[in-house]
Amino acid sequence: MGLLSGSATRRLRRSGHTLSRLTLADAQRWVDAYVAAWRSNDAAEIAALFTEDATYRFSPWREPLRGVAAIVAAWLDNPDPPDSWKARYGATYIDGDVAIIKGETEYPGEGHRYANLFEVRLIGGKCASFVEWHMRLPSKN
Repeated sequence: MGLLSGSATRRLRRSGHTLSRLTLADAQRWVDAYVAAWRSNDAAEIAALFTEDATYRFSPWREPLRGVAAIVAAWLDNPDPPDSWKARYGATYIDGDVAIIKGETEYPGEGHRYANLFEVRLIGGKCASFVEWHMRLPSKN
């Protein structure tokens, strides 16, 4: 269920305002760019993903990073080498401007795999709020 009722949506349209509806395709484009920026470790690519005042939590229980400069600095502080991991992510659910993205990341050299869930609020194609939930998966033995 969306955040606005049908009557609220109709009133906005009648007033001349338009609603930008986030779609699964929009969220998938964003997460594809996220993975590309993670692989490149390029500051400009990372920054392009987020609003200036974005918040970013590496886990739901940690204090968030605040602002795009802090997010870029944290990403580049301890980057994963581009060929050290494999990732598959897919946008699975949308509610208003929030996307839920599920995926798996594998570090073959270390023998570690993680299930990931991203809760992402997207505004104008950029992330305003990011929360990562990750769980280590059993080995593939």
